[in-house]
Amino acid sequence: MRLLIMGPPGAGKGTQAAQVSQRYGIPAVSTGDIFRAMKTADTPLAQQVRDIMDSGGYISDDITNDIVAQRLAEVDCVGGFLLDGYPRTPAQVETLDAFLAGRGEALDAVIVLVADQDEVVQRLLKRAATDGRADDREETIRVRQQVYADQTAPLLEIFRNRDLLVEVDGLGPVTEVSQRLFDALDAKTGGAPAVSVDG
Repeated sequence: MRLLIMGPPGAGKGTQAAQVSQRYGIPAVSTGDIFRAMKTADTPLAQQVRDIMDSGGYISDDITNDIVAQRLAEVDCVGGFLLDGYPRTPAQVETLDAFLAGRGEALDAVIVLVADQDEVVQRLLKRAATDGRADDREETIRVRQQVYADQTAPLLEIFRNRDLLVEVDGLGPVTEVSQRLFDALDAKTGGAPAVSVDG
């Protein structure tokens, strides 16, 4: 199963990505995790990414596309994957489409965690107080939410037109959100989990 997960900052994408990965036996591929891992990796591409990040620059679509393609070419992604944080632009969608088409594959579904903005702000402020995250101030959170809304609206339209969207209420206890997500995804794809998980 080849999936994407999308949602506003604080909607719980990382948490639910882990749940989907476990249930369906596919790796969760987070571009954020990949970029963080590159801080210590000893490859020319990792050095290039480090130089850009150190200078405060923007990692281009070309570099991001190459990084994701390399990750999806690894053996654990042969049976499927869940992408988190990519694609972020229509151009990246086209590149992903072409990459998958070259392997005779296509996306099966795009999970969208839907969450009320005000409730997400309160969730993140609570997390900031607990974890001591100085960047999670209300103004910063709302800017990130607006950036997400501006950048992802065109992508949601692309995937809606392809009838790939699986929209799930992202608020509530983790287990409840996970169950809603599994039920909606199974209904959409007709897929049974590849890995049996107790409970």
